Amino acid sequence: MRCKTEFPSTFRVQAAEKSAEIDVVRLKRYKVPIMRVARNLCIEPALIAAIMSVESRAGATLVDGWNRERNQYGLMQVDKRYHKLVGRWNSEAHLLQGTGILVAMIKGIQKKFPRWTKEQQLKGGISAYNAGLRNVQSYDKMDIGTTGNDYANDVVARAKYYKRNGY
Repeated sequence: MRCKTEFPSTFRVQAAEKSAEIDVVRLKRYKVPIMRVARNLCIEPALIAAIMSVESRAGATLVDGWNRERNQYGLMQVDKRYHKLVGRWNSEAHLLQGTGILVAMIKGIQKKFPRWTKEQQLKGGISAYNAGLRNVQSYDKMDIGTTGNDYANDVVARAKYYKRNGY
């Protein structure tokens, strides 16, 4: 028999915020490019920081910019199987590429689910950034198949932390 422990959502939020707090030190070196990319693409800088935290722990989990399997690259973990890689793993060009993909996913969800609220569309776009636009089928099950099956909530919790802390 396989046991599955369900933690209350407050536990998950606390865990995400603790990870964000740990990563904030590494994120400081990227704050200027994060702010520039956010301004250029009209997106919250806290959201970029949160994705960097979730995807690569702000670079801490990377070896020469790559994940362990060597199919995702950079702070925002752009997948080489679906995108031509741009820039060095920790460059502003890479952040611009990753954030551009995020913006495209949010717009794709807005088109796919025009009746969702803006907040729902944002979370759907975040989920699609991780699992692809096709994998988001409904709001209540959008994170099934994402990292930890809770990707959008993890990113949003970290983004709220970063927003409160200068991003």
